[in-house]
Amino acid sequence: MIIHHVFFWLKEPDNAAHITGLKNGLQTLTAIPQVKQLLIGGPASTEKRPVVDNSYQVSELMYFNSLEDQAAYQAHPIHQAFVQACSHLWSNVLVYDMAVDQ
Repeated sequence: MIIHHVFFWLKEPDNAAHITGLKNGLQTLTAIPQVKQLLIGGPASTEKRPVVDNSYQVSELMYFNSLEDQAAYQAHPIHQAFVQACSHLWSNVLVYDMAVDQ
């Protein structure tokens, strides 16, 4: 299993319409067959600690069955359309991909 976790920093971090637009764009990715689960959210109001980075505005967490499925997702036209439609909203993106030990 592959877990794909993406963090987005928006050009206008306090713009609620941009946050909603990005979340709506991310939601379209559920139509990609290789995406087994998609969770979308923002920073939690947890205790402030030096090891916690809550500077991002939106995050998505996806589950894939395999590396091949994750690669197919990257090339999928729906994913490409999402990037084309929403990339103007963010100033930075950080991705963490994890291979789950079975």
